[in-house]
Amino acid sequence: MPERKEFYFPSSDGKTQIHAVEWTPDAAPVGVYQIAHGVAEYALRYDPFAQFLCSKGFVVVANDHIGHGLSVASGAAPLYFGAKDGWTHVVDDMFTLRRETGKKYPGLPYFLMGHSMGSFLARTYLIRYPGTVKGAIIMGTGQQPGCMVAGGKLAARLIGRKSGFDKFNATVDGLAFGAYNKPFEPKRTNYDWLSANTENVDSYIADPLCGGDATVGLFLDMLGGIGFIGKQSNVERMDKNTPILFISGEMDPVGDLGKGVRKAYESFRKAGVRDVSIKLYPGLRHEILNEKEREQVCADIWAWIEPRM
Repeated sequence: MPERKEFYFPSSDGKTQIHAVEWTPDAAPVGVYQIAHGVAEYALRYDPFAQFLCSKGFVVVANDHIGHGLSVASGAAPLYFGAKDGWTHVVDDMFTLRRETGKKYPGLPYFLMGHSMGSFLARTYLIRYPGTVKGAIIMGTGQQPGCMVAGGKLAARLIGRKSGFDKFNATVDGLAFGAYNKPFEPKRTNYDWLSANTENVDSYIADPLCGGDATVGLFLDMLGGIGFIGKQSNVERMDKNTPILFISGEMDPVGDLGKGVRKAYESFRKAGVRDVSIKLYPGLRHEILNEKEREQVCADIWAWIEPRM
C-alpha cells in the first residue's frame, strides 16, 4: 500500500495555510504527478486515482485550493479565494507545491493534471509557468465564449457590490451552474450532471467538504481565469514542447457536451503545441474518474503518460 502523508504550507495570499497530500509508492519513484481539484471539492477525493498512480511508481501530490477542503483560514468564508488576486494566489500555490516537491524528488519527470476548475487553473499555470512540467492532463475543461465571460463578470461585479463578494447569491449560482442539469432532465438530484454513476453523486452530496454555496467572488475569480486562458495570445505563451492531453466525458456540460473541449484543443493546436491529444468518452459526464468506467480512464491516462516520461 502507498504511504499517504498530509501537511501544510503557507499560501501566497499571506493568510491561508494550504492543506496538501502526498502519496508515495512502495518502490523507488519513477515520476511525480500533481493534481489540481475542481470547485467545491478537495484533494483527498483523488485518493483512489493516486493509489493507481502509486502502483505505477509515481509520487502523487495535491493541495486543497484556498477556501476549499482544509485550506480555509480562520474567519474566512468557505469557497472564497479572497478580496484581491485570488486566482493568481491559487495558481502560485500550485507552483509552490510543484517547486517544493521537485526539490524533494529532483530529476523525476513531473506531470500536472487539473480537473474542472482545476483544468482552468492548470491552463493558467501552463501560461504563467511554462516549461516547469513534463506534460499536462486537462480534464473536464471547456471553452466559454468571450461575450459570455464578460457578461458573467459584469453581473457578478454588480451583485457582489450589493450583497458582498464573500457571500452566496442564488442568481450568480444559477448563472454558473444552473444549466448543467438540463441535458439530464428529469433530474434525480441537483448534481446529476457530475456523473452517470448514482453512487458517486450520492457520495458527493453526503460529503461535508463537497458542494456547498460558492461565493460571488469565487465565481468572479473563475471567470477572470477563464477569460485569461481564452485569449489566444496567452495560449501562445505556453511552452510548445509540453505534451497536453485533453480528456473529458462527451456528456460533460462543463465542456458543452464535447464542443468546448474541442475548441480548447483547437486553440492549443493553433498556438503550435507540438504534442496535443484529445479523448472524449461517449456517455460519460463530468467526473470521469468516478464513473463506473474509471478503470478504463485510468488505463488511458497511463497509456498517454508512459511514452512521455
